[in-house]
Amino acid sequence: MAPLGEGAAAAAASASLVVSFGEMLIDFVPDVAGLSLAESGGFVKAPGGAPANVACAISKLGGSSAFLGKFGDDEFGHMLVDILKQNGVNSEGCLYDQHARTALAFVTLKRNGEREFMFYRNPSADMLLTEAELNLDLIRRAKIFHYGSISLIAEPCRSAHLAAMRAAKDAGILCSYDPNVRLPLWPSEEAARSGILSIWKEADFIKVSDDEVAFLTQGDANDEKNVLSLWFDGLKLLIVTDGDKGCRYFTKDFKGSVPGYKVNTIDTTGAGDAFVGSLLVNVAKDDSLFHNEEKLREVLKFSNACGAICTTQKGAIPALPTIAAAQELVSKGN
Repeated sequence: MAPLGEGAAAAAASASLVVSFGEMLIDFVPDVAGLSLAESGGFVKAPGGAPANVACAISKLGGSSAFLGKFGDDEFGHMLVDILKQNGVNSEGCLYDQHARTALAFVTLKRNGEREFMFYRNPSADMLLTEAELNLDLIRRAKIFHYGSISLIAEPCRSAHLAAMRAAKDAGILCSYDPNVRLPLWPSEEAARSGILSIWKEADFIKVSDDEVAFLTQGDANDEKNVLSLWFDGLKLLIVTDGDKGCRYFTKDFKGSVPGYKVNTIDTTGAGDAFVGSLLVNVAKDDSLFHNEEKLREVLKFSNACGAICTTQKGAIPALPTIAAAQELVSKGN
């Protein structure tokens, strides 16, 4: 029998478990920024996929996380699951597909650190997760169930996503949604917009970037009317990230903005995921911050710092910050 201390720690971890659902893939990032894919002479192999980045961010910040998704039964797939384990992420929801490959993405880094994607998924293993393969027990143990929209693009993964979300909601688990718009993966812009919005009102909290607000509302992301068109009764928190400018927050009772941090940006990949991971760690520990503006602002300051630090080196998971690094940036101020 485990000593009481360990048992209590395990119980606490389970009580604040965040399960991330969706895709994990290999990003090939050019070793020189500012070149097209054709011009690039070499690429650095980096693990990626927003839900997996979030799971690793949570774990690196001392939280409890698990990943639920499917990988090719290939060297890349096994490498990715090993990376999850090395980063302290529970991998009991990970499956392998014998007949499909692990997804790949080639990422073009522009000179300002922004990026474009070219994907190889036809179909990749993550798209082939079925409802019958879901680890529902893992989902039901969570405090928060986190997901994106890429898992909504194709069957059978779409049905698996909807079933997982239904199981989470039925169990009273908080649902967290970061759409992570990746237009090249959708059949059309309209399909992306309607697909992303099709599950909008299932979430308890949503994080979108300013670019995603502009895409979803087809209006100016700086116009609060457009942002508030994404609000619905029952939503606990809507966050809009504004890049290095920081973020805006909206709840039923209050709204405001928290400034970002100026850093030497090299690669923005994973910055939003570091931000989300930090937010989810804190919500999992104390969801009263939906009703306490002072607490929420402190958490968002820390989350902004996590996002900023993540842009200072290449790749997402290797660049995820520690608590100490984020606290140091917060203490320096903007």
